[in-house]
Amino acid sequence: MTQQTVDLQIGGMTCASCAARIEKKLNRMPGVQASVNYATEKAHVVLPEGTAVDAAIATVEATGYTATLPIPPQVSGGSGAPESVEDPEVASLRRRLVVSTALTVPVLVLAMIAPLQFDNWQWLSLTLAAPVVVWGAWPFHRAAWMNLRHGAATMDTLISVGVLAAFGWSLYALFFGDAGMPGMRMTFRLLPEPGSGADEIYLEVAAAVTVFILAGRYFEARAKKQSGAALRALMDMGAKDVAVLRDGREQRVPVDQLQVGDHFVVRPGEKIATDGEVIDGASAVDASLLTGEPVPVEVGPGDAVTGATVNAGGRLVVRATRIGADTQLAQMARLVEAAQSGKAPVQRLGKRHLRRVISCGDRRRCRGLSPLRI
Repeated sequence: MTQQTVDLQIGGMTCASCAARIEKKLNRMPGVQASVNYATEKAHVVLPEGTAVDAAIATVEATGYTATLPIPPQVSGGSGAPESVEDPEVASLRRRLVVSTALTVPVLVLAMIAPLQFDNWQWLSLTLAAPVVVWGAWPFHRAAWMNLRHGAATMDTLISVGVLAAFGWSLYALFFGDAGMPGMRMTFRLLPEPGSGADEIYLEVAAAVTVFILAGRYFEARAKKQSGAALRALMDMGAKDVAVLRDGREQRVPVDQLQVGDHFVVRPGEKIATDGEVIDGASAVDASLLTGEPVPVEVGPGDAVTGATVNAGGRLVVRATRIGADTQLAQMARLVEAAQSGKAPVQRLGKRHLRRVISCGDRRRCRGLSPLRI
């Protein structure tokens, strides 16, 4: 049976359970084998003959997430300068974290240190905590609502319910209980006292939980952003431009305008623009990028050379044989990306066996599941 393999870029995942839900939904499609990686936000899907990619995308969207075909990796040949544009998601989380932390610290200090509690201090705490609960925790509330619409619950549901419960009870105690009275004080008690709930507020709990989870979400998003730095650095190792021979004259053009069959010149110290075959000249090529061998390799007419390697000797004229996503460097990048996104068959088998054991409510029915048979 002919199979089609496709990698989908998944959006909207906030925890590992989201990846598990998407993977479960995709694997329920007839003949489909899917593996979803939360860290890389990608789904590796194997589709049987007759199943369109749009069907897999529709399944992911019906689960409450977004799915798109990723842009194929291109050897950009950048200048090596660090990226100056920050990821919008990371910037948004950092902004929410900084503002929420600044507002939460006074709320926490007032609630925990009784001598600092002045008259009507609780209303100042409400003023400071309300933006944290509403605006700071908005990503959690939004994700919880989206999951609720699809009949699911994730970590965001737990966070949203907990924060809103603490905030809601505080509002009740302030407006309908005794917590809003002037001169109200809160002291630390190890054990609860009967009838003391109506004059207690938990604004610091709602705000502190929001800040704590925001901090974890921010560092997680930043780590995920940085995890692709090695892959981007690999793609940026290529040449930025190339001297193409056209009508007997050298013409400097961007490397993405190079075509298969073009002849281009590589001078000493320059990177070879793309995979090709030496037509004229002899030199030593530093191929340590691919082989790790520090000694340059001698090449001459008829020898194959690889893009992004460095010409360490004389002038070469090379005929391009592979460009763009077909080059060896691009194939290496795809292998690295596949290694990040994929799962070993034994890992999937172990998870399937574990789910069967967990779902088994009768020990007699589980006898046939152990030991694990591969």
